[in-house]
Amino acid sequence: MNEFPIKCYFAYTSPFTYLAMSPVYDLENGYRVKLRFIPYGVNIRQVYGGEVEARDERNRRKLHYLYLDARRLAAEQGLTILPPKKIFSARFAFYGGMCADDQGLFRPYSERVFERFWKRQLEVEDPVTLASILSEVGADKRKFLDYIANEAAEAKPRLKACFAEAQADQVFGVPTLVIEQERFWGYDRIDWAKRKLDALGLRRTA
Repeated sequence: MNEFPIKCYFAYTSPFTYLAMSPVYDLENGYRVKLRFIPYGVNIRQVYGGEVEARDERNRRKLHYLYLDARRLAAEQGLTILPPKKIFSARFAFYGGMCADDQGLFRPYSERVFERFWKRQLEVEDPVTLASILSEVGADKRKFLDYIANEAAEAKPRLKACFAEAQADQVFGVPTLVIEQERFWGYDRIDWAKRKLDALGLRRTA
């Protein structure tokens, strides 16, 4: 039987995506499924009231609490989440993820990007550092460097196609799993996704 496709919309700058990645990877171990990771950018300025210094008290409290929750959950997985001090663009990291995925190396690349970004050890907007991570995991970085040098030719259209697909799937945040056009948004919805897969008879047997 062919593996059943599941879409996973993600963002490297989303702490809750970081928390979800290991449980999402595990779906392929427990079920006859094939994960497809699709970049999706959330407009943080729009959602949380602009630049960090421009946010009102309500949005500051809300974001402070969300990071408090994220750090509690991260501690349960042995992960570190340090809130970023500014809003970052993840598009270069997305380009690196695309190149890694094309070479079957999405997971090792993404694990390093997530871990180092959330420990404040990675400048996620620096293509040189991202290229070094690609090399570190054994990927050919030449396509990535070409993406950066000629961004408008291929990289941006490919990323825009991902965002358009997200729009068609009615995605509004990350992480979001899409199974048979049904959405499961958030780190804490993975168990519901498993129930869906169980209902479809996709659980692996011994």
